Amino acid sequence: MDRVAAVVIGAGVVGLAVARALAERGREVLVLEAQRAIGTGTSSRNSEVIHAGIYYPTGSLKARLCVAGRQALYRYCAERGIPHLRVGKLIVAASDEDVPILARYHLQARENGVGDLRELSAARVRALEPEVRCISGLLSPSTGILDSHALMLAYEGDLESHGGAVILGAPVTGGTLRDRDVQLHVGGTEPTTLQAGLVVNCAGLAAQHVSRSLEGMPASAVPDRHLAKGHYFLLTGRSPFQRLVYPIASSAGLGVHVTLDMGGRVRFGPDVHWVADEDYSFTDGLRPVFAAAIRRYYPGVDETKLVEGYTGIRPKISGPAEPAADFCIRGPEEHTGRPYAALYGIESPGLTASLAIGDYVARLFP
Repeated sequence: MDRVAAVVIGAGVVGLAVARALAERGREVLVLEAQRAIGTGTSSRNSEVIHAGIYYPTGSLKARLCVAGRQALYRYCAERGIPHLRVGKLIVAASDEDVPILARYHLQARENGVGDLRELSAARVRALEPEVRCISGLLSPSTGILDSHALMLAYEGDLESHGGAVILGAPVTGGTLRDRDVQLHVGGTEPTTLQAGLVVNCAGLAAQHVSRSLEGMPASAVPDRHLAKGHYFLLTGRSPFQRLVYPIASSAGLGVHVTLDMGGRVRFGPDVHWVADEDYSFTDGLRPVFAAAIRRYYPGVDETKLVEGYTGIRPKISGPAEPAADFCIRGPEEHTGRPYAALYGIESPGLTASLAIGDYVARLFP
């Protein structure tokens, strides 16, 4: 049986950030990824936004790790030459009912340590983004975008420079939690069993399945999984926007908003469809629904220029009738002292918070 100091399950952006943090603290780290490439799940099917930390309840992991992670991420991208832009974001009130919500966002942002938001009149919003119509708005100058794949490659490079490695096509099929280590059964073309001094489950959508496959796992330590599928439409032609534009958030997400990729291409999305299975197919008939949502703040949208883009699935731990849950990071304390940690519900702002999440998890194993 092969022995290794630390195993991270899942080579998405969070798994790689956790592995990097453990390796930089002197641990021998092996990352096991079920797929044939890094970051093929949630990490490659999102808006690639660097969030400021505006919406999340004060003191929550989402708020704390987003603000710390955003600051660290901008520094990291600048140091490593990772493509990114601090483009800024407008949050707009499209109706009178939206105005007090916008004011609550501003207050929440201040409480979270985001002190650079600016209140804007409708005229000022129009001066910045002539195609946007609203009653009032908030400008978040510290919101940005980045190349998420380049970020993951940089994290992987950091891991490897500290002696770690990523093994692709290596799904965890089971194992046993023990007092001083964790035994893992690994499938793939060359099945094996590993004895790990510590294990961190960063398997994203599969995190609950992986945890439940391990003998000795306390049932109470694994939360329920809820899948929220989101669609993205692309806008053909020249971009009418210079910044990201967000409406008032919905109960399950931040609404159908405008994001830009590093090439300046416009994406609208995501919407929210609660699903039972991991299905990335694009649902038919959504173009007019998207166009109606977009017209609330961009009345000039040409529906014929909206083309189907891609879908993503958020790994939620709260369902459609429940308040949005915080990140769920459970360490040895929740696993009867065994050297195991698991991350559940790491949706947005997981990419922004990834460096801070890595540091947080590494501190669970002094």
